[in-house]
Amino acid sequence: MDTDPIALDGFLDEETVPGDLEGSTARFRLTVSPTDERTDEMILPCSVADPVLAHSVIHDLEPGDKLRVTGYLRLPRTPDEPMWLVVSTLAVLDTAPLLSDPASVATAVLERYGPYVCWFDAEDSGEVPVWTEAGVWVGHAGDPSALGELIEEFEQRQAAGE
Repeated sequence: MDTDPIALDGFLDEETVPGDLEGSTARFRLTVSPTDERTDEMILPCSVADPVLAHSVIHDLEPGDKLRVTGYLRLPRTPDEPMWLVVSTLAVLDTAPLLSDPASVATAVLERYGPYVCWFDAEDSGEVPVWTEAGVWVGHAGDPSALGELIEEFEQRQAAGE
């Protein structure tokens, strides 16, 4: 049975890790969100067996990078086996924003909510800036509990054509 590779776009969920002691393989988790619904999001474990690609994955990728991966889905054969994508090619579609102040990394977090990106800064005024993953400005939420309301208002404005 001949299977075709699949291609998925997603965001690098966290730091990549070597799959072996030599670093000739790599593993990472990809956040895939095919629709605007948060319930459709999934975290897909990925593995890379090609040593050249593994080196690139381990040393060149940063959490938050938007990637296009192509490979073969490895389905579990037993209930205790995991599912993962065996990656054969990888392209960086967009790099994560660089943080210029290393001290801000410890107190700030860039978080995704479906197609929205939020910046939480513990040392800031408490307001949360929000924009779409395409870079369209959504606005400031007064605090994290107001995020849902801000996003809902933005979506209503978009639906009305504003």
